[in-house]
Amino acid sequence: MTSYTFKRLPLGLALAGMASLTHAAGFALVEQNASGLGNAYAGQAASAQDASTIFFNPAGMTLLPDRQVVMAGHLIKPQAEFNGTVTPAIGGDNGGDAGGLAVVPNAYFAYRLTPDIHVGLGMNAPFGLKTEYDSAWKGRTQAIKSELKTINLNPSIAWKASETLSLGAGLSIQYAKATLTSNAGTSGLATIEGDDYGWGFNLGALWQVSPATRIGLAYRSEVEQKLKGTAEFSLNALGNGPIKASLTLPDSASLSVLHKLNPKWELLADVTWTGWSDFDELRILRTSGTLLSLTPENWSDSYRYSVGANYRMNDKLTLRGGVAYDETPVSDIYRTARIPDESRTWLAFGAQYRLSNSSAIDFGYAHLFIKDARINKTEGTAPPITLTGKYESSVDILSAQFTHNF
Repeated sequence: MTSYTFKRLPLGLALAGMASLTHAAGFALVEQNASGLGNAYAGQAASAQDASTIFFNPAGMTLLPDRQVVMAGHLIKPQAEFNGTVTPAIGGDNGGDAGGLAVVPNAYFAYRLTPDIHVGLGMNAPFGLKTEYDSAWKGRTQAIKSELKTINLNPSIAWKASETLSLGAGLSIQYAKATLTSNAGTSGLATIEGDDYGWGFNLGALWQVSPATRIGLAYRSEVEQKLKGTAEFSLNALGNGPIKASLTLPDSASLSVLHKLNPKWELLADVTWTGWSDFDELRILRTSGTLLSLTPENWSDSYRYSVGANYRMNDKLTLRGGVAYDETPVSDIYRTARIPDESRTWLAFGAQYRLSNSSAIDFGYAHLFIKDARINKTEGTAPPITLTGKYESSVDILSAQFTHNF
């Protein structure tokens, strides 16, 4: 097995490459309900419109009915097409559409334990999705398929400390599984798989400044994933064996505001910081401790800004709209075929229809306009291969949700 093979096969990039072509900057998934999508997720730490507040700000459970269940699903269709060259020329096309259709589910349950204490449980996928190039594309030695699946259980508690202040906390128990494939030359198709469990926490505070204005502050901690798995080569069994890699899934903090202009209109705003600077390098090791690959990443912390509005047309129908700007944490110099991330602008709209006094359905749609991502990346040593060009990308998201009080 040649030395450059593992330069093509960083396990953690299987994680990092998922959502970088999709919706949230980096590889986080902000799609944690359908009720917020119509607002481009503006004001989610303050709105507490349903039990999905368990993810965005657990303190918001104090504003919910005695018992509530929420079930949501999202269809996410990224489009990402590369156009460029590879040096030295090894043949192949531009890879086709690297984006693939993904389904992301969420579910939440909230329960009033006492007049001032609520408990809840959320199940969601905070990181993930999938990208895949044509197997014979010109960048096949750098990436073919990348897939990440995460499942996060989030038991939470909220306390109404006073008539104007609520506090909340939760525990995140997270499972991650990653798969990565690429072309390893004479070693054939290389497949790397790994998984792990990690844990973290989230905290929140909700302040009712006035009858018309509410402010929410929320924090989600880092989750350390120490992935363990295997490397397999279709034409070189001698290269097969166990590997390991550490990856820090970033922390984030949100400040949100909700203001009721009148009985018909609500305005929402949000700024969210994500600590991507923890992703400064990627070390891939055999389980014996031998270094297989060291890839500089040098990501930067990033911000997401969003504003939205709700219009209550009547007792049954509420209309939503929103825009957002999501900064990329990846600079041009460190962009790779697995992480061709760029900043994106969201345009979203949605609606809620109340089926009865106890049930409602929500729908949302968003289109993401992604800035062209330029790449000039050299990898490997036998020989070094340089991929040069740009990605034209966009994302469409369609979400639905059912909420029931009982």
